[in-house]
Amino acid sequence: MDYGMIGKIEKAKRYAEQRERIRFESLTVTFEGENNLHSVRLEKGAWHCDCDFFQSRGRCSHTMALEMILEGMLPQSAFES
Repeated sequence: MDYGMIGKIEKAKRYAEQRERIRFESLTVTFEGENNLHSVRLEKGAWHCDCDFFQSRGRCSHTMALEMILEGMLPQSAFES
């Protein structure tokens, strides 16, 4: 491994520890719920989920779990519903 790559690996480790540097603008995941798979998206700071609960409430356990996992890495608009 060359010195350039070693330096990049060290930098990546520092970045990974500094989560506040990262802000998700868009994200698409497949979430394995208890009954079904769900498509969850973050687009332009707004959550979208294909589950029935989200359709009626604008938030659901899938989006809230992702908010918890990505704490400190989401734009403030992702928490407004």
